[in-house]
Amino acid sequence: MKHSFVFVFFVIILFSSNSLIFCQDFIYETEIQEAETQEASANEHNTHKYSFRIARLFGVIYGQSIELVYPTFTMGEYLSELLWDVKPVFYLGLNVDYGQQNIMDRLGVFVSASVKIGIPGDSGVMEDRDWASILNKNLTNFSSHTNRTNGFYWADILVGMSIPLKYLYITPFLSGSWMHFSFSGRNGYKKYARKYGENAYYPINDNPETDSFSGEVIEYEQNWFLLAPGVTIGTNILSSFSFKLSFLISPLIYCEAIDKHLITGKTYYDFTSFGLYLEPKINVSYRIKMFDFSLEFAYRYINSRGESYEKPKNSEYVYLSSNDSGTGISIFDIRFLMGISF
Repeated sequence: MKHSFVFVFFVIILFSSNSLIFCQDFIYETEIQEAETQEASANEHNTHKYSFRIARLFGVIYGQSIELVYPTFTMGEYLSELLWDVKPVFYLGLNVDYGQQNIMDRLGVFVSASVKIGIPGDSGVMEDRDWASILNKNLTNFSSHTNRTNGFYWADILVGMSIPLKYLYITPFLSGSWMHFSFSGRNGYKKYARKYGENAYYPINDNPETDSFSGEVIEYEQNWFLLAPGVTIGTNILSSFSFKLSFLISPLIYCEAIDKHLITGKTYYDFTSFGLYLEPKINVSYRIKMFDFSLEFAYRYINSRGESYEKPKNSEYVYLSSNDSGTGISIFDIRFLMGISF
């Protein structure tokens, strides 16, 4: 009887020990599963999380602002062509983005806005060419002045959707843009062709005479408003590096331009709309945790035609034509961005 009691006692102890070990293993496995579930949930939350990115811009543009007068009675391609250099103009700016932290995960939306402010200074030359002959295509007037960019302001906003693929992502978007340029031409000289008839001119190079200028001679400004669809194709397959190629094209253009001839006192107003706007861009970025560094190359081309008005000194506005004035931009844009996401 005594031996039976001892045997039962050991059996109870052994059973209790095994039960305790089983309970401990079960609790441990449950804790691991809960931790893995919480980590997966946190990772999924972070993957789908949206964030802001703020970047400082440092850049330079290089090219020309273009002012045209199309002929109605001459044989030349243009009646007048004025080229205002921006060679170069440096600028500072700010870029703000809002979008998914992991663009390769699933469909998402994004918003991007940027502002650029140019640094005033001399930026090349301003050249004015005229073809006033109705008998031939020879150049009749040419003048050249030192050009100064007095003001340069540029603002863009983009709204779009990100579509991830296997190794790439595509982001169709809609872009709105405003640009302001103001220039002044000073000093320089003028060369002109001599007449030998009412509408006939000798070649301009046959005339050795030139007129020189001192001080400011002419001022010009353009205000651009652009609306364009675009698409970006990108990849971040190389870990911290990402590459993007963008392209925009649109006929939705509007420009207000003011041309002040300070010597004669005349002012010309051009209002152009529609035409061609295109802009390819390439972006290379490197990311370290919440910081990123980007280098971007872009080319912006715009050409538009419209109506023009003339305002002589101390007089009222005079309507000139409906489709003889032209405005344009042809500039390369190189910018470096330093960003932080949060």
